[in-house]
Amino acid sequence: MAEKKSKKIKAEPEEAESAAPKATPGKLMVYDLEGKVAGEADLPQAFKSEYRPDVIRRAVTAIEANKRQPYAPSPTAGMRHSVQTWGKGRGVSRVQRLMDSSTAAQSPNNVGGRRAHPPKVEKDLGKKINRKELSLARFAALTATSRPELVRARGHKFDEKLTVPVIVKDEFEAIKSTQDMVKALDSIGVYDDILRAENGKNIRAGRGKMRGRRHRIPKSILVVLSEDCKGWRSVRNLPGVDVATPVSLNASMLAPGGDPGRLMVVSEKALQALGAWHR
Repeated sequence: MAEKKSKKIKAEPEEAESAAPKATPGKLMVYDLEGKVAGEADLPQAFKSEYRPDVIRRAVTAIEANKRQPYAPSPTAGMRHSVQTWGKGRGVSRVQRLMDSSTAAQSPNNVGGRRAHPPKVEKDLGKKINRKELSLARFAALTATSRPELVRARGHKFDEKLTVPVIVKDEFEAIKSTQDMVKALDSIGVYDDILRAENGKNIRAGRGKMRGRRHRIPKSILVVLSEDCKGWRSVRNLPGVDVATPVSLNASMLAPGGDPGRLMVVSEKALQALGAWHR
């Protein structure tokens, strides 16, 4: 029997998608509040430094250590009892006991007793690091923010068509409300990273949950603005977002936890200030 020939079905012509413009090598795309490409900007020399993850890790460790606040219990904690010692010969442990009672008190390892070796406020919790090493780490962390593979490896979510760092028009700094800011970030293509941070919110393990820091939130985007402005106040409360000026940037903000490659949104004015950086 002759095989039946299958009819060829012509595929309907697909609508030609408009190709996204590609940035010239060494340049970055500039986006407006609607997420459209509004021009190009030169990648400053500060973003072309040597990438040194070892120096970044060491600098961030020192910065975080120097931010710690000394703490210690009260000198009289666990010592506010009227106690006596029974001495030996009674077949019980020779710890201090409350007067006219057999309840142990005040000695270390007893309920309500003092700690044997408590932390002391005079202990230096900081770490020393060279000034030039801090500067080298800052430039290395800034370089990592311009490498898409490092930004994705850190877990950030953003539109694949974006160039990093994400440069936005100066109108971004004039946004008054958080609602308008969310709309702008969504149009640009970086709001998915804020949703990632919001969904990653969890309850902290340990005593910290009792001390005003109950929840831990992953870090999302870093917004760099030229100055304290309306845009600063409209974006600062979004989950995981940090806001800074070029003057206040350090390795800890550019690479939280020592992990380089943070997703950064920068205004044009702030980019010009970063371009003035020199080692």
